[in-house]
Amino acid sequence: MNNQTNTSAKPKEAQSCTTAMSFYHKQIIKIKEDIYPKDYLYKQIVQAKFFIDTHFANDINLNHMAGETFFSKFHFLRLFKTIYGRTPYQYLTMVRIEKAKRLLQTNIPVTEVCFSVGFDSASSFTGLFKKITGSTPSGFLNNQKKQTPSMAKAPLKYMPGCFSATNI
Repeated sequence: MNNQTNTSAKPKEAQSCTTAMSFYHKQIIKIKEDIYPKDYLYKQIVQAKFFIDTHFANDINLNHMAGETFFSKFHFLRLFKTIYGRTPYQYLTMVRIEKAKRLLQTNIPVTEVCFSVGFDSASSFTGLFKKITGSTPSGFLNNQKKQTPSMAKAPLKYMPGCFSATNI
């Protein structure tokens, strides 16, 4: 008789677990839908970001970027800014400036760097570079040349604080 009680209790326990699991599963799905309502939108925007990252040196505009997502340019612009916190053009400019900084460190002339990262004129490149970095491309290059010998002598001085052993 005792075995019959236990066997009849197990299905109720299992049913209780299933009910609890389905409740939590439903809650997780609801949270996911609230936070990430449409995964496919994010995937399309990430694809457009990848397009910018790989084609930054080309003459790309909002129509090209939005075309990668198959969204209207207005919808694309709104979604991109919501996800990344900046417009696609601001992101493109940042990618170009970061690449330019790396190229300048390899002693490539400023005008060659300007055109190789996708800018149409040296003056617009210089203006944006100065606005973003605080110095002109040639000033940036001169600062890098000055820092190189001191970096070789004391590399830990130039390591970001989050990686230094003193912060751990």
